[in-house]
Amino acid sequence: MLAQIDDVLARLYPTRTWGEARDEESESVPADDLSALAEELALELKAATFVHPGDDSEPCDYIYVMCMGRSPCIVAVRDHDVEIPDEWRTSDRIDELYLRVVISQRSRVAAVQQIAISATRQEDGSFVIREAPRAGVYDAPLLPRMQKLVAVLPAYDLAHVDFGEIAHAPPGFHAGVWGELFGGQPSIANYLFFPQPTTMVSTSVVS
Repeated sequence: MLAQIDDVLARLYPTRTWGEARDEESESVPADDLSALAEELALELKAATFVHPGDDSEPCDYIYVMCMGRSPCIVAVRDHDVEIPDEWRTSDRIDELYLRVVISQRSRVAAVQQIAISATRQEDGSFVIREAPRAGVYDAPLLPRMQKLVAVLPAYDLAHVDFGEIAHAPPGFHAGVWGELFGGQPSIANYLFFPQPTTMVSTSVVS
């Protein structure tokens, strides 16, 4: 798989510099296929799934698989216009755990991260949503679902790459503007998927 990733990087980045991907290179999974994959994962894993398309700043798409939590979940409230449930009003904090499938729009590859998401109630009645990804999947209760998830991907012409194998900078490549944005060197994951560091915490507010 690593040899295949080397070939993908060489094709996508002829200048071997982050931020200089070939514009004409695109292998996005069609929206209908993303929805079909999410539905199949929901059935196979017996879990709620949510598609989150990437935007111009993130050349990837996401599928969130809820592994610990209850409906309506935080991702549904944050991303899909679901109303804040009444039970949140009586809790200071809601904690949930997900598997997040990240699917490149530049090549037919996907990877999976463990994601902790929390919703903390504020004095004004709003909620701060905190999403904390890990560089892979580590908690034992998640591993059986992870294995089933990975087994589904080839049916959609997606090759799975382990996050642990793409967490380092590719040899001979240059950080470009990434160093100015985040400091240090981008990992292979940043060339294939999203620009931010793989374990960067993000926050948002819903009210």
